Amino acid sequence: MITIPAIDLLDGRVVRLHQGDYGASRDYGDEALERLQAYEKAGAELLHIVDLTGAKDPAARQIPLLKRLLSGLTVPVQVGGGVRTEADVKALLSAGASRVVIGSAAVKKPAMVRDWMRFFGPDAVVLALDVRVGADGAAKVAVSGWQEDSGVLIEDVIRGFEPVGLKHVLCTDISKDGTLKGPNADLYGRLAHEFPAVGFQASGGIGSLDDIRGLRGTGVSGVIVGRALLDGRFTAKEAIECSQNA
Repeated sequence: MITIPAIDLLDGRVVRLHQGDYGASRDYGDEALERLQAYEKAGAELLHIVDLTGAKDPAARQIPLLKRLLSGLTVPVQVGGGVRTEADVKALLSAGASRVVIGSAAVKKPAMVRDWMRFFGPDAVVLALDVRVGADGAAKVAVSGWQEDSGVLIEDVIRGFEPVGLKHVLCTDISKDGTLKGPNADLYGRLAHEFPAVGFQASGGIGSLDDIRGLRGTGVSGVIVGRALLDGRFTAKEAIECSQNA
């Protein structure tokens, strides 16, 4: 398991949204490259960037900024935010992204996204599946910036992409995102057990090193850490060492 430090970019600035709400964002300044380089120096093997401006308006995707950031790094970086077309995928890969993170399109237009995976290769694609977990434990995928429930179980989405060699799934429990109250280890353990060929990235709720330790034994390949690093709850080096020992 690895720690994957993450930043969200809105109009050139590092921010964090609470529960995906643009109206509830916290600004962490404009030193995105310095932060990413510090994460790399701390030993991060993979970084994660969300272009929130592009997610809101694909025509406003921050390609010049992303090119500058990615050219200043040597480790692989996965990038997402409002990826809706093949041109979006190409633009991000051309900007230097190692992998493109695809969310709602994977649920709304799975056949199209399967074609992208065949064309670009499964290693170039990360499916970002954000779920709401019901009282019965059923994890249903939300789309359109969490504004819309698809009614589709995450397991069914994953099964639909197995024939094209799905390798990477970033799963966020929406109820945990931005809360620093701990991840949904049971959900990740269940998914990793059911789909052993898929590398799952756990996202949402990481607020302490104990939260990272709590993912030990679940089978996840990585853990996304965003706000906790920005807030200084622990360092990237501590998180990376913790996940390596997990």
